[in-house]
Amino acid sequence: MLYQNLARPVLFRIGRGDAEKAHDTTLRWLTRLSNQRQARNALIKVNQLSAPVTVCGIPFPNPIGLAAGMDKNGLAVGAWPALGFGFAEIGTVTAQPQPGNPQPRMFRMPRSEGIVNRMGFNNDGAQALAARLTAAPAINCPLGISIGKSKAVPLEGAIEDYLQSMRFLYPFADYIAINVSSPNTPGLRQLQDAGALRALLGALRQEGVRLAAGRQPRPVLVKIAPDLTEPAMAQLLEVCLETGVAGVIATNTTLGRDGVDPSEDAIAAEPGGMSGKPLTQVSREIVRFVHRETNGNLPIIGSGGVMTADDAQAMFDAGASLVQVYSGLIYNGPGMVRRSVRRYRSAARRGPQGSRTPQNS
Repeated sequence: MLYQNLARPVLFRIGRGDAEKAHDTTLRWLTRLSNQRQARNALIKVNQLSAPVTVCGIPFPNPIGLAAGMDKNGLAVGAWPALGFGFAEIGTVTAQPQPGNPQPRMFRMPRSEGIVNRMGFNNDGAQALAARLTAAPAINCPLGISIGKSKAVPLEGAIEDYLQSMRFLYPFADYIAINVSSPNTPGLRQLQDAGALRALLGALRQEGVRLAAGRQPRPVLVKIAPDLTEPAMAQLLEVCLETGVAGVIATNTTLGRDGVDPSEDAIAAEPGGMSGKPLTQVSREIVRFVHRETNGNLPIIGSGGVMTADDAQAMFDAGASLVQVYSGLIYNGPGMVRRSVRRYRSAARRGPQGSRTPQNS
């Protein structure tokens, strides 16, 4: 209530007409928190609820995480567990630093609880992120790093571009997310095609073994688009299983515009990917499809349209092992993270028979 009645109105006024301003303001506040050890640790004790789970060999203090996109440059890595998150995924970062697309490039739809963005992987580059993480405070939760293709690199050079990012960031990541599904880098989604994806994942796996130097390689997960047809998604999952991918993240933002309040059609018409509440049902059904198609053998991080604790639990019920939040944090504040962990713990105590998705309640 404090967030919705006080903090959110202030942030939305700051970002009126340009949501990126509010995003940058929030990130500056959280960066300060990240750098204040005593305040950070005190908040971790209060906000991070225990619901331990192990996924892909990684122990997570709880299964609710921050999605990529919020902290592209790893500025506030120490703050995310202080808000209650059990893990955080930073990025997407590219091998080459790049400014991203022209501003404005992020738009809120408050009535729809949606966001349209065409950020275009704006980031300082993999080498700069590695330097920042070297000097960063203790993170106190698992860290995923999302890597993507530099815009200036043609598709035929994509493999080496991803490998460069992996080499810089491998020592800092508990897992590495491969972003081949953003709609905001021209041609990127072509890397979801079976042949291109098989070559990319094969090269990344080989490099991961080399970088691990005899230890267990870092898990690699693939982030998939919500706009794939079921046959295309089934083919993508087959490649993931063939190449030993540790799991998938479902899903990225969508090019679709279903579920938008008609009063916000003009905002929805902005080019870019849409996230938030309009994506809730779509992402959940894709998680359910992935779980069914892989017989539950491929761990899933459910992401997209997780706005409430019930949405998070519905993702778990659909087959997700972990859940990520982005738009839900913006619209409902960090309290929804704690509520989601409590909802998960309550469902776990009841067991499978007590866990229900909202639409079946």
